[in-house]
Amino acid sequence: MTATGTGTFGLSSEARNLHWLLRNLVEEVPGLLSVAVVSSDGLLLLSSDPDQRPARTEPRTEGPRGSSADLATIVSGIGSLTHGAARLMDGGGVKQTVVAMEEGSVFVMAISDGSLLGVHATPDCDVTVVAYHMALFVGRAGHVLTPELRSELRQSMEAVQ
Repeated sequence: MTATGTGTFGLSSEARNLHWLLRNLVEEVPGLLSVAVVSSDGLLLLSSDPDQRPARTEPRTEGPRGSSADLATIVSGIGSLTHGAARLMDGGGVKQTVVAMEEGSVFVMAISDGSLLGVHATPDCDVTVVAYHMALFVGRAGHVLTPELRSELRQSMEAVQ
């Protein structure tokens, strides 16, 4: 898996730094299939998917699932559901959600601005390693993910699609 199929030429230093952090996450953590950073309104901001494929609209008949665009949709839905559940239960903010499946796992972690980091991983991944590296990413990215930077990242993703 290669991180971010787009070049970082022309992006601000903050945007290049986030691309570097994502690339670092992908390279250091074995078992990651797809990684996406999603804005609080559900838009894909950063992706590990080299093709930057848009989400599928037709049903799949075969083949692997989990492009970053698909992951962004899933992460946004999980984030919304868990946020609503936490509000109903007076549980405070949701920090992390893990969906363990027979053939893999999806991890969702909140970033300080309401954005979400989502990871699709293999079934044999080390959950603690994935969670640790996600927390590092969130800690490093959370303070720089300003509204201006989110807008820049959205525009760069739209230019690729």
